[in-house]
Amino acid sequence: MPTKNWKKDVLTIPNLLSLFRLILIPVYAYIYLNATESSHYLLAGTIMAFSCLTDMVDGKIARRYNMISTLGKILDPLADKLTQFTLTICLSMHYPSLLPVLALFVVKEVFQLIAGLVNLRRGKMLPGALMAGKVCTTVMFLSLIAMVLFPNMDPRLVNGIAVIDGIFLLISFISYIQAYLGKNSKVEDL
Repeated sequence: MPTKNWKKDVLTIPNLLSLFRLILIPVYAYIYLNATESSHYLLAGTIMAFSCLTDMVDGKIARRYNMISTLGKILDPLADKLTQFTLTICLSMHYPSLLPVLALFVVKEVFQLIAGLVNLRRGKMLPGALMAGKVCTTVMFLSLIAMVLFPNMDPRLVNGIAVIDGIFLLISFISYIQAYLGKNSKVEDL
């Protein structure tokens, strides 16, 4: 029986891009939390925008060149979630109106983690991210990065962004509840 080349499955371009995105998280947080000038906020926002672009690229590369791996299925969403979480925490320190968005994000992610683990123990899992989750991620990244780039945003605009992000998070949360527990569960056998 031939041995499997683990390096081929682990050291792929998509996995390396996901690891790079994870490394960018503390760099972004440090720059944002210590920002005192417009150029600092611009740098922090650019780092996050670059992180989002690598997220899009790694998925395309993985599918196009058949580099989808189990590790990648873990690293990619982990990098997304930790990036969104870090962005929301950092921005909540500057804009308290984002605290309910942060709370909803945490509740949604904890639910998904628990539901995913319960189903995994049963030999089942969701085959991938739901469309509502992908749209929510895109909306949140765009709005949060805009807030980083424009640190003196009008509070009414910030409140509007918080409401919009909250609505998309809620829609995504409901979609995942239905996917895991609803009549038309999308959970499949492993």
